Amino acid sequence: MRSEVSLLLKKYWGYDHFRGIQRDIIDSILAGHDTLGLMPTGGGKSVTFQVPALAMEGVCIVITPLIALMKDQVHHLRQLGINAAAIYSGQSHDNILRILENCILGATKLLYVSPERLGSRLFQDKLRHMHISFITVDEAHCISQWGYDFRPSYLEIAHIRTIANVPILALTATATPQVVEDICDKLSQGKGTTATHDFHVFRMSFVRPNLTYLVHHSDDKLGDLVSTLSGSSGSAIVYVRSRRHARETAEYLNEAGLSATYYHAGLDHAEKDRRQRDWQHDRVRIIVATNAFGMGIDKPDVRLVMHYDCPDSPEAYFQEAGRAGRDGQPAEAILLYNRSDSGKLVRRIGETFPPREYIRTVYEHLAYYYQIAVGDGYGVNHEFCIEEFCRRFHHFPVPVHSALQILDRAGYIDYTEEDDQQARVHFLVGRDDLYRLDGLSDHEERVVVALLRNYGGLFADFGYIDESIVAQQAGMTPHEAHDTLTSLSQRRLLQFIPSKRTPHIRYAQRREDAEHVRLPHEVYDDRLKQYRQRIQSMLDYAESTDRCRQRMLLEYFGERGTANCGRCDVCRQHEAGGADCDEACRQVLDMLSDHEPHPIVQLHQLALSAEQLDEAVSLLSREEKIRQQDGLLFLA
Repeated sequence: MRSEVSLLLKKYWGYDHFRGIQRDIIDSILAGHDTLGLMPTGGGKSVTFQVPALAMEGVCIVITPLIALMKDQVHHLRQLGINAAAIYSGQSHDNILRILENCILGATKLLYVSPERLGSRLFQDKLRHMHISFITVDEAHCISQWGYDFRPSYLEIAHIRTIANVPILALTATATPQVVEDICDKLSQGKGTTATHDFHVFRMSFVRPNLTYLVHHSDDKLGDLVSTLSGSSGSAIVYVRSRRHARETAEYLNEAGLSATYYHAGLDHAEKDRRQRDWQHDRVRIIVATNAFGMGIDKPDVRLVMHYDCPDSPEAYFQEAGRAGRDGQPAEAILLYNRSDSGKLVRRIGETFPPREYIRTVYEHLAYYYQIAVGDGYGVNHEFCIEEFCRRFHHFPVPVHSALQILDRAGYIDYTEEDDQQARVHFLVGRDDLYRLDGLSDHEERVVVALLRNYGGLFADFGYIDESIVAQQAGMTPHEAHDTLTSLSQRRLLQFIPSKRTPHIRYAQRREDAEHVRLPHEVYDDRLKQYRQRIQSMLDYAESTDRCRQRMLLEYFGERGTANCGRCDVCRQHEAGGADCDEACRQVLDMLSDHEPHPIVQLHQLALSAEQLDEAVSLLSREEKIRQQDGLLFLA
């Protein structure tokens, strides 16, 4: 088997050897072990499950929240002659059924599935009839309540293990030691054990020798953004906090003579795909985006990632910054920071975790909104317009959104933030009558032909369609295809229900009196504490002037003992004074070389300035060479 996987690597990917811990992970999953791989962005995660999937009998189930990654990897695998498929929101029932049946028949080697699909009865019923080789869980930190991107839908994986008792391969690029333990615990539960040591854990160093981390303290962020981008070359990503800011910043950069577009979750699928392709194929140099962009995007030659707004966790920053320089060539990750950012980050704590009484008030107002009496409402699903809700009850959207997420975690409601409802079409004229029509415009005729070629049963009843596919087949833009479908509907030739992205709320239990709503410690207090710690760690990173940026990030993820990078702004700043610092450290260590405790005030007898002493003691303490206690200094 070992030689077989090497042959597969050479045959399909053209490589003679595996990189880093790839071989260790593959050998572990081939041996039937539950396996966790910690690999930085660009570490080659996909090879660790694609190669063993080809070497083993059956289909590999790949669970990932990244639709862009699904589409990209399925397309790439098919180009290599590997049978792969994906199931995600927006697909028709017939298409999903066909994909699942092909898996049962053994025609598919890799099936990509979004976590929301795991709870589907259809998926679970079909899963029981599949020969599954193993399950891959991408972005595995999403299963941990201690992770920065916890997704409740990931908890369904434990139930899937009761259906398919096969090994699990969990992969993540961002996990603290606590999150690692939680991942192993959560994914072991479906096996009837909570022993974390059942997992074989492999860690790849998160050091990126080609990536330089920089913090620019800026009083004019827009000006510094333009000057930095103008002074650099190659593809770039600029991360901002809001959708409006993404659009406005991209417009500003274009007005400044730079080539830029923007991307956020509010764009429709076709528009997101178009903007992403323009950037990936270098038709646009800069993409300004919210954190909705980047996960699963395979573009190795990004030379610069800039953060205009400060992220709220080192996990988010490390993952987004890590999208630069995946080709191994020099790249930079720059955080623009000023004094107002600290206040903004601290305010996010209250916005993300509003007071308990406020959450109970939102729960009560939700019942008034839907006119649900105490004891009623269980299982009923409602569309939710947050703007209308806030207008009616005088709330602000951000804390309402946070309150609903907390109520979801507490088990009172199921809150789906944006549920994609696919477009539907039903022809109102018969097939023969349609063919006899001679008053169709060129656009209308092309859209009708595209519908007939790609979808069946539209004359009998409503059928789901993908507007972007119709547009592509008809040779027009998605906007033109939408307008044409609307025109055909107005002419009563068909009924057209456009796609829409609407939040939904389902009561997961009968409505309670608000005063009886309980928010357990693990749902509220523990997560609030973790969030505060992540905010503080991000502030420490941005405001530090004496610690190597790379070392700070690595130590946060539990990787200690690494050397200073020598490239970040802090290392550059201290390079000139490095000799003085080294000399100060040597004098302090000489004074303590008798291994006796010395009063700290004795340091002032050394021929060093107060600034040199502070820097030397701070550095030696961080490196655990000395320690302080009760006004005394010791060798550690």
